[in-house]
Amino acid sequence: MTGRLMLLDSASLYFRAFYGVPDTVKAPDGRPVNAARGFLDMIAKLVSTYEPTHLVACWDDDWRPQWRVDLIPSYKAHRVAQEMQSAPDVEEVPDPLEIQVPVIREALGTLGIPIIGAPEHEADDVIGTLASTSDIPVDVITGDRDLFQLVDDARGVRVIYTGRGMSKLEELTDAVIVSKYGILPTQYADFAAMRGDASDGLPGVAGVGEKTAATLLAAHGDLAGIRRAAEAGEGMSAGVRNKILAAADYLDVATRVVEVVRTLDLPAVDTRITAPDEAAVAQLAGAWSLGSSATRAAAALSARA
Repeated sequence: MTGRLMLLDSASLYFRAFYGVPDTVKAPDGRPVNAARGFLDMIAKLVSTYEPTHLVACWDDDWRPQWRVDLIPSYKAHRVAQEMQSAPDVEEVPDPLEIQVPVIREALGTLGIPIIGAPEHEADDVIGTLASTSDIPVDVITGDRDLFQLVDDARGVRVIYTGRGMSKLEELTDAVIVSKYGILPTQYADFAAMRGDASDGLPGVAGVGEKTAATLLAAHGDLAGIRRAAEAGEGMSAGVRNKILAAADYLDVATRVVEVVRTLDLPAVDTRITAPDEAAVAQLAGAWSLGSSATRAAAALSARA
């Protein structure tokens, strides 16, 4: 089987579109459609630039899984709008974006792009599973650095990072990760756990930043090796040793929270790109004032079908 699979970190992209595209255009019902239009423009550019043969919009069926919260209660806590007892917590999403999500899902359906999510898991985990089980090369499209752990030259998995904007896309390979951070992609989850990430509510190890984390991983291989060395009082300064030991409870669980799941039981879906129905795309564009954004996305997909 030949080709290339593109995996979209959907929420990462439509949040970026929402904040990056003016909300001057409205749908006939008055709702803004800037996120929907921006998301479709992203799809058009990404498909035209990287020429995938297969495409999936990966979805957050649960943006803050309880099993991750049980391990680290602060995980994404600052983004909770409402706690729920028997359903995923409600994420704090701007109202003008929230009302566009159904439009985005409808647009994906009209374009023939499958949406895949998994109960009690984030889009990251869906991406991790699909990237790890694909028999063709993979491009992961995301603004989330945690997915750097999936980069794998041997399997043809790279990350197209949108963190600096769509005009400055970064293609991350093994060599780029080594150059940027001084670690291998396989070490990234341990690196991120030690560094922490305020945007995800991960405290990290107090006093250990990226440089120290990379140095420790270079010397000891992984977090387990670092902790063994700290307990033995070897291979690091007394100050760093004390910081590692003081964070023992956090380090017991941190990597499990940061690591993406790669073993989900996902539905079998045909991910091959097909040419969208022109009449359906025109109807979608008219119904939601998506204009040329919808037709550009459809044209890019038709060119790859």
